[in-house]
Amino acid sequence: MLDINSWMNAYIAAVRAAFGDRVQYIGLQGSRGREEAGPDSDIDVVCILDACSLQDLETYRKAVQDLPDRDKLCGFVSGAAELAAWDPADLFQFRHDTADWYGHLSDLLPPEQEGDARRALHTGACGLYHLCCHNFLHGRSLDALVEAYKAAVFLLQAKVYVEQGIYCRRRADLAQRLTGPDLEILQTAQALKAGACREDLTALTDRLFAWSGGILRQSGTAS
Repeated sequence: MLDINSWMNAYIAAVRAAFGDRVQYIGLQGSRGREEAGPDSDIDVVCILDACSLQDLETYRKAVQDLPDRDKLCGFVSGAAELAAWDPADLFQFRHDTADWYGHLSDLLPPEQEGDARRALHTGACGLYHLCCHNFLHGRSLDALVEAYKAAVFLLQAKVYVEQGIYCRRRADLAQRLTGPDLEILQTAQALKAGACREDLTALTDRLFAWSGGILRQSGTAS
């Protein structure tokens, strides 16, 4: 089993050896950051440099190539100015789901605004609604639908934040805040991730299509 603490320390050493004080921030996202990882989980690392060019990406690629479990490494690499200018809707989940390892993410981001979570929820629901339509009519891909349910979990986090003022990083904590269709979406996402869901594409699409459409209708009424 991968020791994430030792691995992150090795990662930080490798990246700082390559970039020195140009490293502005390093953080950990996803299941590793939530302490919910399985043996095959990705290592979602955030690395922010003072600036980022294509040559910097090549330097980064070489810096991490010999790390253990390199095949699991993914995540986000960026320049500080680009990150600070990111869409606030995207930054909502980004800032709440990232655990600091080197530096403080809050020092690099603009202050969170009251409407950021609501915008994240609305734009995310738009994307899921469109994906359900397109995939059901044209793609017919169960893999795409599995990814859509994974994205829906992030929307549930935003929805709970909008309605209850609490951000739940861990799935177990999130489940305790959900009822009805919201809880059903989370349970379906977890079943799909575990490979335990036996429903067909039509049933799975219908549930997510109705749920995302309901969010859109509700946001339209609220505005």
